[in-house]
Amino acid sequence: MKKILVPCDFSDSAVQAFKFAVEVANQSKGEVLLLNVVELPVIHENVMMPTFSFEDTFLKEMKARADKDFTKMKTKWAKDGPKVSTFVEYGAPTPTISQFIEKKKVDLIVMGTKGASGLKEFFVGSNTEKIVRWSPVPVIAIKKSVKASSIKNIVFPSTLHDDEEELTMRVKALQAFFKAKLHVVNINTPANFRTDVVTRQQMKEFAKRFMLKDYTLNVYNDLNEELGVANFIKEVNGDMVAMSTHGRKGLNHLMSGSIAEDVVNHIECPIWTWKTN
Repeated sequence: MKKILVPCDFSDSAVQAFKFAVEVANQSKGEVLLLNVVELPVIHENVMMPTFSFEDTFLKEMKARADKDFTKMKTKWAKDGPKVSTFVEYGAPTPTISQFIEKKKVDLIVMGTKGASGLKEFFVGSNTEKIVRWSPVPVIAIKKSVKASSIKNIVFPSTLHDDEEELTMRVKALQAFFKAKLHVVNINTPANFRTDVVTRQQMKEFAKRFMLKDYTLNVYNDLNEELGVANFIKEVNGDMVAMSTHGRKGLNHLMSGSIAEDVVNHIECPIWTWKTN
């Protein structure tokens, strides 16, 4: 967690993400990269106002406003460190952020989210959900004010499959960073029912294989995975959820959905996600 990107639109949720990132960077001795992405308006040239003249004025105004807001944020929330660099980029948010991650070698995104619901969620989704879907690096989604030092219980929903090795090692590193207890949970649903006896044996083997420490093993029965995760979090007073997303796109995403993206939209505590293949 040395280079932490915070996409920033200066909303309250973005400010909360910045505050959390500052805490994490102080602990990891890393730096925070604040990025404001300005979407360019579509302007048709005419005799009275040439396009280039309007765009030049618009870009200068937007950058000046962003720089002013950046200064306020750094002064108020990062006065005592860590290093904070600010950037203004122009273009569509998703490809712009993607290029920025590669160019700056970012290894973590901390992003505020307001969630999404109804038809907007089905057809569009939140900006954070989109980033969770395609980001090549882990994302921590933040909905409300939370201190990094308060992360003491991390909920790790797991399918217990053999292909979760890299994911599990990353979650172990996350647990070590926050010095938290890890609650491994397998959500048992009517659509994918397994007996508890079988699942608990698999969980014991899973814990032994990955040499887990300071953990609990749990089977939770619910109507679907999202409800199961949400209800289990309440039961164990979870402070963070750590889970994978498969980055589904297009019709496959609309038809199948993504449990991780649903969780990002509907659960209040911070959510760490990492895209698997």
